[in-house]
Amino acid sequence: MNILRFISRLHFLPEKKRIEYYPPFWLMRIKVIELSTDWQSVRIRLPLTLFSRNMGNSMFGGYQASIADPVAALACAKKFPGYSIWTRSMHIDFIREGSTDLELRFKFDPAQENEIRNDLEKNGRSTPTFKYGLYLKDGTQCTQVTNTVAIRPKGYASKKNDAYKTRLTPPP
Repeated sequence: MNILRFISRLHFLPEKKRIEYYPPFWLMRIKVIELSTDWQSVRIRLPLTLFSRNMGNSMFGGYQASIADPVAALACAKKFPGYSIWTRSMHIDFIREGSTDLELRFKFDPAQENEIRNDLEKNGRSTPTFKYGLYLKDGTQCTQVTNTVAIRPKGYASKKNDAYKTRLTPPP
C-alpha cells in the first residue's frame, strides 16, 4: 500500500499530524502551523537544519521545492474529490537566500475555486495555476512558487500520453 494513503487513513490523527508524519516531510522536520479544514489556507514551517543547509549556509532549493510541490495539488484534492490530481509543472524563483527557517504560505482564492468548478462542469477537467511563497522569519519573501495542477477524471489518459506509450512499445 502507498505510504501516503496509509497515513491518510489514520483518522485518529489530526490532519496536520498526518502531513507531518509523511516520511519525506517527517525527515525534513516540517511543522504545519495552520491548515484550514477546507485547505483554503495553509502555513508550514520548514526549519533550517544541519541537513537542509547548503554550503552557503542557507536552505537547499530542493528542500523548498519538496515542500512546495504537493501543497496546491493536495488543496485541490480536498476541494475536488473524485478526480485524479497532480502537479503538472512548477517554477521556483529563488528571490533571496533562505537564511532562516522558512514558512510556506498558501491561500486558495475563492474566485479561482469557482473558475475551476466551472471548468470541471464545462470541460470535465481543469489546469489551474497557483502562486504562493516561502518567507523568512522576518516575513520577507524568499521564494516565489508558480505551481500548475492537473485536475482530471479518474482513469484519464491523454492522447499525447497514448501516442508516447505507443512509441515506447516494442514491436511484436
